[in-house]
Amino acid sequence: MLNHGLDMSALDGGFALPGLVAEGDELDALVSAHPDWTRPTPAAGWTIAHQIAHLASADENVVTAVRDPEGFDAVLERAAAAGARYADLDAAAGAAVPRQELLERWRAGRAEAAALRDVPPDHGFPWYGSRLTSVLMTPLRLMETWAHGQDVFDALGASRRPTDRLREVAALGVTGRELSFGAAGLPVPAAPFRVELTNPFGLTWAWGPQDAPQRVLGTALDFCLRVTRRRSRAETGLRAVGADADRWLDVARVFL
Repeated sequence: MLNHGLDMSALDGGFALPGLVAEGDELDALVSAHPDWTRPTPAAGWTIAHQIAHLASADENVVTAVRDPEGFDAVLERAAAAGARYADLDAAAGAAVPRQELLERWRAGRAEAAALRDVPPDHGFPWYGSRLTSVLMTPLRLMETWAHGQDVFDALGASRRPTDRLREVAALGVTGRELSFGAAGLPVPAAPFRVELTNPFGLTWAWGPQDAPQRVLGTALDFCLRVTRRRSRAETGLRAVGADADRWLDVARVFL
């Protein structure tokens, strides 16, 4: 379950849907070539099948939220009843079906979600604890697909070429600074932050005032791995300037 808790109004929201499609296609090419989906991934208790089932369920829930908001109430009720175990139980149920059936289910859900390009960009729909639009949902789905895909790549020991799609994940990470402090029970710093990341092409992506006293520096890949909780801070080369920036890297996240 993606309960982002982000101030989505701070995001650009201009990412084109083909990026999300490409992210799913890349992961599809990897998993469809591996017949054994029972291999464990870095997420405790989750196999490759759990990861794909989770993504399939999330795509289906997006379509339900947009096309049948009242029907999405049932999804929220199930999530509330299961509490913190919802994602695990939902993924386990999906992982129990035959591999080919799950693969086709995921592909069908991705195709349906991609069809949301036809939804007016200002059309709001319910989500977990918030309301979103199709434009704002796109980077969130890309981020989750990328993050769970990373678990699968890690499980298979496969190399993964960074792409410019990391910008959408990084932007969510920057926007999630307040969420990070709040989730850790820490006060949100008032001072502005500057984030400078080296992208896969050797150029710089930057957010925040150039003269901000609090700064985070490093590669876009390391930052994305950190804010999606796929790597510990020590496993990255990220650097912080300022006590608040240093603390942020300790608690950074982009979803609850």
